[in-house]
Amino acid sequence: MATILVVDDDAHIREVVQYTLERDGHAVVAAKDGLEALERAADGAIDLVLLDVLMPELDGLAVCRRLRAQRAVPIIFLSSRAEEVDRVLGLELGGDDYVTKPFSPRELAARVTAVLRRTTAAPAPEAGHVTRGRLVLDLPGHEVRVDGTLVDFTVTEFAILRALLEQPGRVWSRTQIIARVRADDFRMTERTIDTHVRRIRAKLRGHGLDPIETVHGLGYKARTSA
Repeated sequence: MATILVVDDDAHIREVVQYTLERDGHAVVAAKDGLEALERAADGAIDLVLLDVLMPELDGLAVCRRLRAQRAVPIIFLSSRAEEVDRVLGLELGGDDYVTKPFSPRELAARVTAVLRRTTAAPAPEAGHVTRGRLVLDLPGHEVRVDGTLVDFTVTEFAILRALLEQPGRVWSRTQIIARVRADDFRMTERTIDTHVRRIRAKLRGHGLDPIETVHGLGYKARTSA
């Protein structure tokens, strides 16, 4: 199925999560802290990371930053802190999901399945590229490029940008965006959509592009001009 890195300083949580995921057919690699996690992920064989936020030495947010600098491996944060600001911060750093402790092992396994499905789903045979001036979305390769330069996007960011660019001028409400990109994610809120859009804009503005327009009181749309 997939090779999953489980990072948590609580041995009991590691054991429970490992048992649950292996029962679903996944291979599990465990790490007790952030430094060990980076070592385990160095060979690039990890398909998804379950990452505790609060750890000694090197916390999960710092680990996420370093992993994101290397490649776009999907990351699900695990945390005992349920405040919205923590969830938003995790998403802003590139996390694909955020699960609050204590959690049901089966629910966590479902979250893993959902993220892997979005990450590894085969593209439709007719899928090719979405081009808006200097901006190109490579749908089979799941890559975003500006003037040929690769820009790092998470799975969710890519899905949002694709939805908007494929229908320029159409206004998407936040609820419609949630249904389009993560219909099975009951934790995603309108606030987290705003966070993802803000991150998309920041990345593209760094290349002199601003293709997304806010429609106040309604949602977002892609500009019709290139």
